[in-house]
Amino acid sequence: MPSPTRTPIFSADESLRRLRQSVHAKAGNFYAMYSSVLGGIVTDPAMMVLPLDDHMVHRGHAVFDTATLTHGMLYQLDPHLDRLVRSAEGARISLPFPRERLRQIILDTAAASRQREGSMRYWLSSGPGGFGLGPGECFGSSFYVIVFKQEAYPESYYSEGIKLITSHVPIKPPLFARIKSTNYLPNVLVVLEAKDRGADNGVFIDQRGMVAESSNMNVAFVSKDHVFRHPPFDAILSGITIQRVLEFARRLAQRGELQEILIEDIPISEGRQAAEMMLIGSSIKVAPVIQWDGQPVGDGKPGPIAKKLLEMCNEDVRSTADQLVAVPYPE
Repeated sequence: MPSPTRTPIFSADESLRRLRQSVHAKAGNFYAMYSSVLGGIVTDPAMMVLPLDDHMVHRGHAVFDTATLTHGMLYQLDPHLDRLVRSAEGARISLPFPRERLRQIILDTAAASRQREGSMRYWLSSGPGGFGLGPGECFGSSFYVIVFKQEAYPESYYSEGIKLITSHVPIKPPLFARIKSTNYLPNVLVVLEAKDRGADNGVFIDQRGMVAESSNMNVAFVSKDHVFRHPPFDAILSGITIQRVLEFARRLAQRGELQEILIEDIPISEGRQAAEMMLIGSSIKVAPVIQWDGQPVGDGKPGPIAKKLLEMCNEDVRSTADQLVAVPYPE
């Protein structure tokens, strides 16, 4: 009987060589990463790694947020960063640096990437220090930032609309739903369930039978009498994009294209009677829902309010000065 193959033990040089060999094809879409463990920025995807003993990895004790890099500007950086800090407070993660230093690191990482379009994602973790449950063993919190190519949703999502299902995955309790943590297993399962059932995404329903949110997007409706409706934010994540879209909806109301804006409980039965339904988030922006659990929403076609809100989002990203922060690219 042949002896079993022994598992190799690598030197530091061999480990580095193999890390570079193991970089997969999509890593070309990872442009720059900051790590507080390293204390700086790397642009080699092979070096974009985390310590295994970071509690973000083995306990999920971390929070994150994302901002869009567009035309060399970061869109809504400060609202997203403020939410990151609030999430960290809720998760009892101390900041490794003052907020303004975190902000500068994000901008410096964007500049190091030399990219003018993409996504910025950043994490605050309780940090490395061991494999226990409590963070008391950690040597201090960690901060990570990465710039990567944003994957665009199919154009058909906007021109033809999205199909949703009511998910059977239990919704997160309010405490966890309001914190943007790395614990996204329920969110992943919603998407997998939707794909299994021939849909694009799913909708969480709370214990009272009220519409809550989608996998990582907010859900809004327009009633047949032109009222824009959205669930309350006490038990779901308060999306940065939906807060901006609510401002756009108020502008439409001022122009007479909507009658009213209501933040209120929405029973499933009332949601199903809507003229329009839409998903709203920083990556998808505003996408019309044309089918829910196999039944058409409204007339089964993308509606006019979703289209107008998407146009307003796109214009906002391009040109609204108070929402854009310039990246300090090197000369």
